[in-house]
Amino acid sequence: MNAPESTSDSTAQRAATDRAARSPLVRAGIDGVALKPTECDLSLAVDLPASTLVVDYEGREPFPDAETLQRLATSASVRVTTPVRADGLDPLGDDSVDREIPAGVGRVLVAGHGAYLSDTEASKAIAPRFGAARERHSEAWIGTESVERIALAASGTQFELLSRSTVADVRALRAAGFDGDVACYAPTALTADEDELLDALGAYVSRRGPVRRALSEDAETDSAATGRARDVSLAAIQDYALVGDVETVRERTEALREAGVDTVVAYPARGLEEFRS
Repeated sequence: MNAPESTSDSTAQRAATDRAARSPLVRAGIDGVALKPTECDLSLAVDLPASTLVVDYEGREPFPDAETLQRLATSASVRVTTPVRADGLDPLGDDSVDREIPAGVGRVLVAGHGAYLSDTEASKAIAPRFGAARERHSEAWIGTESVERIALAASGTQFELLSRSTVADVRALRAAGFDGDVACYAPTALTADEDELLDALGAYVSRRGPVRRALSEDAETDSAATGRARDVSLAAIQDYALVGDVETVRERTEALREAGVDTVVAYPARGLEEFRS
């Protein structure tokens, strides 16, 4: 009597496996997806063939509730980016939000972007808060942006932001004897169209230090960019993002793994639908 159900379940599982294999995420060698609550419906990420989902912090108001995080955790390992200086997430102060995050949902400990911190929060010391947060969340990943030495001292999975030097940096880290895990956050756009890349990533790369210094303050960085500003922005996109067709991105992810990166987490620069197709 149970045979038809078993056959049906097996067929459904094979179909799901086939769909996952055809996914651009799988074909591009991407392990995880970064989600911004202000940009997408987080519930749409449930059916992504990703082993890890990282929910970015964009302030207290859009911070997902426990029910949403639990729903995501039914299909993948979920981590939330938690700025250790932010009220509600401060292990040495107000930690009320941190305590409401469901059990089983991990953390990515970061210093925090100034855009989401008040002046008072931004003035707090980072190092002791990283230490205290690691004591509470021993499996936390550590965001390294701008605090590389502190992040390494805190140990744990080092969460690097993709740059032109990532491959060399990770190789050096491995050569020096670091045997912990390394994850890499990479804005990603599965297209080679220059205008689409500039619209999706021009503003992002223009905020990176070397690019900011190379551009004039009033330079266009989206598809309206021309001349030197366009050339600089397009070159920077190649350095700071994973772009191109699936095969091209796959080559980049394989190079990252060969250097010693364990997990590649892609931020869908052109929207989540590109990863769900």
